[in-house]
Amino acid sequence: MVWPVFETQQVWLEVGFGGGEHARAQIAAHPDAGLIACEVFENGICSLLSRLVEEGQEATGPLPPNLRLWPNDARLLLRALPDGCLDRVFLLFPDPWPKTRHHKRRFVQRSNLDVLARLMKPGAELRLATDDPSYLPWMVEHACRHPAFEWLAEGPADWRGRPADWPATRYEQKMLAGHKPVFLRLRRR
Repeated sequence: MVWPVFETQQVWLEVGFGGGEHARAQIAAHPDAGLIACEVFENGICSLLSRLVEEGQEATGPLPPNLRLWPNDARLLLRALPDGCLDRVFLLFPDPWPKTRHHKRRFVQRSNLDVLARLMKPGAELRLATDDPSYLPWMVEHACRHPAFEWLAEGPADWRGRPADWPATRYEQKMLAGHKPVFLRLRRR
């Protein structure tokens, strides 16, 4: 695999971008950061690409210069990236796989966190979000207690409210009528 070239100082990764709302907002707000956006579902990829076309992106090329798409399982990409290359990683509202027998399919696992720790620069930020009440304790147990990461929360307000620079997603909007979302920010030690 060829390392994606960005004319940026920072490289960010979004695992499972859904409809692409968060990815679009981040690349617009941070032209100085290159974002690799991963998604396996064609509807999500098509949604992002159609929004970019609607916004006039086709005039300057197929993708903004600070965006690369990975239309496959993010774990395949993670294996190929060089050590210490990522400045920020987003995993927002992943499938909670709520049944106990499916927990092995959750992205937040020790093995994936070990890989992210290898790929993230010291001081890089890992952002996790969930609205599933069963996934929150799992994320805290696996991510917040991982030795390579420091949970940045000083109090409940730090994880109960979405930070100002964290754009909302359609999945977040859908679930606001149901469960309360949780936003976890961790720093690579």
